Amino acid sequence: MTYNNPPTTPRKSATFDDYTLSEIRRAAATGIYDIRGAGAKRKLPHFDDLLFLGASISRYPLEGYRERCDTSVVLGSRYAKKPIELKIPITVAGMSFGSLSGPAKEALGRGATLSGTSTTTGDGGMTEEERGHSKQLVYQYLPSRYGMNPRDLRRADAIEVVVGQGAKPGGGGMLLGQKISDRVAEMRTLPKGIDQRSASRHPDWTGPDDLEIKILELREITDWEKPIYVKVGGARPYYDTALAVKAGADVVVVDGMQGGTAATQEVFIENVGQPTLACIRPAVQALQDLGMHRKVQLIVSGGIRNGADVAKALALGVDAVSIGTAALVALGDNDPRWEAEYNALGTTAGAYDDWHEGRDPAGITTQDPELMKRVDPVAAGRRLANYLKVMTLEAQTIARACGKNSLHNLEPEDLVALTIEAAAMAGVPLAGTNWIPGKNGF
Repeated sequence: MTYNNPPTTPRKSATFDDYTLSEIRRAAATGIYDIRGAGAKRKLPHFDDLLFLGASISRYPLEGYRERCDTSVVLGSRYAKKPIELKIPITVAGMSFGSLSGPAKEALGRGATLSGTSTTTGDGGMTEEERGHSKQLVYQYLPSRYGMNPRDLRRADAIEVVVGQGAKPGGGGMLLGQKISDRVAEMRTLPKGIDQRSASRHPDWTGPDDLEIKILELREITDWEKPIYVKVGGARPYYDTALAVKAGADVVVVDGMQGGTAATQEVFIENVGQPTLACIRPAVQALQDLGMHRKVQLIVSGGIRNGADVAKALALGVDAVSIGTAALVALGDNDPRWEAEYNALGTTAGAYDDWHEGRDPAGITTQDPELMKRVDPVAAGRRLANYLKVMTLEAQTIARACGKNSLHNLEPEDLVALTIEAAAMAGVPLAGTNWIPGKNGF
């Protein structure tokens, strides 16, 4: 007897998926590791795994748009004579001139100023466009010291000592030669057109005791006026936050692995660090254990996309958040209208693979004079301001629904988690239970 069995559908490996196979072939053909921009692309526990418990009988909601819900925040009130006062708890993260075009940096400054918040310089120094259009500008003090000078330290409104970044904690970034134009080379004191790699650690200090000395030095240079931030990648958030506070920081910035970068090794982006959600509670716990929660402000960055993310971060104990990738998208980066040109680069809009190559069709992550002309700083700044406005309104809507008249009154009790992983990371109950994984030994 003959049986006509239907053919079995071939099953591909979950371990050796199509992307992994293509990476093996690429590595075998080239002998070099892959470099790209942006942050981790793998699926990670994130703010989507948390839900708010809106008010009903046990809680009293506020009337939308009629009852006040405060959004303001003060950063740097611990020691600085002139702390930064923001209208919204959403700041723009450090992205360098060199990585970004001059018009893009100007647009970030314009959008932040319209929204009543701050922007940040990034590696490579301060541009006049950015300083001129940023009402409140944070100056990043990085291991590379590219473009660093005392005059610009004094011109800034705050100083951020960058110890690490979420996409590459423990590692330095890259700026490929095609993005090192005459102006970038002059600002960074580098040869034009030659690949540059930033240092992974500061050259003049090796530990928390030295960091304390450096912070005091920066305070003396700026006459104790400017708030001093310390930024760390999301690797050991409890200890890094505690040591930053003990070293004298006014503000601690913790950047999770969903945070982007201009360029670094992909193996670094995808395999080093922790998800942003996993970093928040340990950092908050460190501040609470030291009796410094709300006295030293905590900013979290890495994958913040909307007002719900903002509200969830604040509910977990954060004072403010910072956005980078989302801000670039608001300006017009990775817009599908340039899809044909992204395809010509071997990528697609939304993949963020092209940031390091200097040929961004949107004119944002490039130093090409013709491509930069595509960015209208005024219009792009308005787009960013619109986006920040929507994020703020969304966060306020959630806060009012939870009965809170300030975003900073949101608390962990307003949240539940959809997964065991998110419940354990955030320290909130699994939905439908009162169980917090890991609490009391369970």
